[in-house]
Amino acid sequence: MSTAVDDDLWSAIGDPTRRRMIDLLLADGQGTATTLSAHLPVTRQAVTKHLAVLDRVGLVRSTPAGREKRYRVDEAQLARAVAQLNSVGEMWDARLRRVKSLAEAIQRAKNAKAVTPRSDTEK
Repeated sequence: MSTAVDDDLWSAIGDPTRRRMIDLLLADGQGTATTLSAHLPVTRQAVTKHLAVLDRVGLVRSTPAGREKRYRVDEAQLARAVAQLNSVGEMWDARLRRVKSLAEAIQRAKNAKAVTPRSDTEK
């Protein structure tokens, strides 16, 4: 499983309405644009456009159901997104540990300088 960051995937997930749609689909197992729009503050047409974005990045899959499509979350793609998020989180954790270590070293150096007695020539 690749953990390289997929900008298109994260751009799609970055929208709060699309995240809410993913939550609804996960809770119900599946849904249509009509059923999703009943739970969201956007029109059915807007939901359809959001679903198209999620479909394009592979987060949802659709199957025809009469005049509508039923959507479900693609769990493999969602797992890929979670793996990417974990990878980015670990990378930032390592960076923050390094920043903390540098800040602590600077503070120790300042503290050591503050307690060092001055020699007679410095007086």
